[in-house]
Amino acid sequence: MSTESHNQSHDAGEPRHTDVAFEERDVKAGTIYGYLFALGLAVVASLLVCVYILRFTLKFAASNDAPPPPSRAALGPDYRELPPEPRLQGVPGHATDPQQDMRDKLKADTEANQKFEWIDESSGIAQIPVKDAMKIIAEKGLPGSSASATEKKK
Repeated sequence: MSTESHNQSHDAGEPRHTDVAFEERDVKAGTIYGYLFALGLAVVASLLVCVYILRFTLKFAASNDAPPPPSRAALGPDYRELPPEPRLQGVPGHATDPQQDMRDKLKADTEANQKFEWIDESSGIAQIPVKDAMKIIAEKGLPGSSASATEKKK
């Protein structure tokens, strides 16, 4: 430890340590600003190069595209708006909504699976709900089938 007082002044009135020195040339703001300016120029230049490459590739791709077939060209300039018939559901120009069609089909299937109806009354064939048919098969088994595996073990 030093026995010198910290308030002791030297040549210019500032305390100085013999091992520590500050050099003003270590940090120059002008150099930092120069690097930032060069970085900004590089970013702008790369943007311009990318825009040029994009425009060039678009023109190149458009020039290499095959012309439409004569049958399509005869339809006029708006031939790309609608695909030819038959169109898939949900595309522009189609009259029905595919989600509504699906809901209608599921509703019709559910109603068909839950109704009682004679299919052939003279031969005794009837339609019953699926849940009831499953209960009957679970209790009695299928007609004309052999004994189940649990009954064979006994």
